Amino acid sequence: MRIGVFLPNWIGDAVMATPALRSLRALAGPGGELVGVARLYLHDVYAGAPWFDSPLIADNPKQRSSGVVKRLRDARLDAVVLMPNSLRTAWLAWRSGVRERVGYARDLRTPLLTTVLREPTKRGKRSPLPTLDSYLLLAYAAGGDYQPPTLELATTPADERSADQAWQKLGLPAGERVVVFNTGGAFGSAKSWPAEHFAELARRIAGELGFSVVVNCGPAERDAARDIVARAGTNAVVSLADLDVPIGLSKAVIRRSRMLVTTDSGPRFFGVAFGKPVVTLFGPTNPEWTKTHYEQESTLSLSLACQPCWKRTCPLGHHRCMRDLSVDRVLAAVAGKLATPATRNAA
Repeated sequence: MRIGVFLPNWIGDAVMATPALRSLRALAGPGGELVGVARLYLHDVYAGAPWFDSPLIADNPKQRSSGVVKRLRDARLDAVVLMPNSLRTAWLAWRSGVRERVGYARDLRTPLLTTVLREPTKRGKRSPLPTLDSYLLLAYAAGGDYQPPTLELATTPADERSADQAWQKLGLPAGERVVVFNTGGAFGSAKSWPAEHFAELARRIAGELGFSVVVNCGPAERDAARDIVARAGTNAVVSLADLDVPIGLSKAVIRRSRMLVTTDSGPRFFGVAFGKPVVTLFGPTNPEWTKTHYEQESTLSLSLACQPCWKRTCPLGHHRCMRDLSVDRVLAAVAGKLATPATRNAA
């Protein structure tokens, strides 16, 4: 078979799609092809992975879509699976002439689909269906076989060389003695744990547990990463803020580390995919929607009455869901993970 798949639009969702991609790749078979369509910034997430037989088709909603439609037509697909729930992706799939179009009934697009899935509801509202599971159901609806819900990623040789250079420049010890912090996220400030909390946690991990800490960051988070390092006040805490930090480097740094402490943002799923112990801090979002079914992840939340609010900034102005999540509680979770060997090797 020749199968197309419109891939998710967020980094974390892109990683949660990987079990479904395994199922679709197996469905395509040795003589078939899996063709992916994704936003350009997500291509590095899948770099080095074995599922796609040709480079991903770049999709930019701000540009004309005729190029995407033409490439889908040229691929002569038997079916296309729509992971984003947008009307636009269904419209592109319909325009491409692919006979079988698989997706969820969302955004008035049902007439454009041939195989329609409906999300579970309770009292007229959507019930939490983990994103990972929703993507697997799409693969099964297309004819794919069962796959375990195990996230999977790979790094490229270039990613690993960049990580070697970062390790040398930052003076980091061997990876089993390094804890990675992922402190930001594109969603908004409501997901962030205070910088002073991260700094205290880093200082105590270094002083009480004897591990070095490296703060991962994207381009918009460099100043926040520098602030955490300055507040920590120890040479055992460093950041990637003064390096070029493409997605591939973030993947490689997490892959070779001992564990990850993270907000509910994209790199969280790198840690899961590479089999690392992960401690995830939840504020405005619901852990049920992004459940990873991963035994080595601990999700910490205060479960306040105002959680989850799903807002980018705290609508009540106090941000207690993250501010009141104590360093002591997070440190205890980290210490527990560091005392337990990883049960799955990094990919």
